[in-house]
Amino acid sequence: MVYTNKQKFNRKYNQKLNEPNSKKDISKLTGISMKILDDVYYRGIGAFKTNPTSVRKNVTAPEQWAMARIYSFAVGGKTQKTADADLWEKHLKNMKRKSKKYL
Repeated sequence: MVYTNKQKFNRKYNQKLNEPNSKKDISKLTGISMKILDDVYYRGIGAFKTNPTSVRKNVTAPEQWAMARIYSFAVGGKTQKTADADLWEKHLKNMKRKSKKYL
């Protein structure tokens, strides 16, 4: 069985495979800040609107594309290493800063 990024996320965090998560839920579970998730989301909206040829036929709304991008980002998918790599680096810096704060 091939899992979607949403299903991979839900498996990782012991949830039902098709259970939806809000950005806030994803932020709490992963430790990725809401600011970074918002940036990923809005880039997804922009990608849907500016490059419609890359959008799969089963995706009908920009919000659907944006949430799929967030799940990909959260589970280490392609967007984490390509289009949103700068945001992933920002997240890693934030995590490093937080861990030093508690030492």
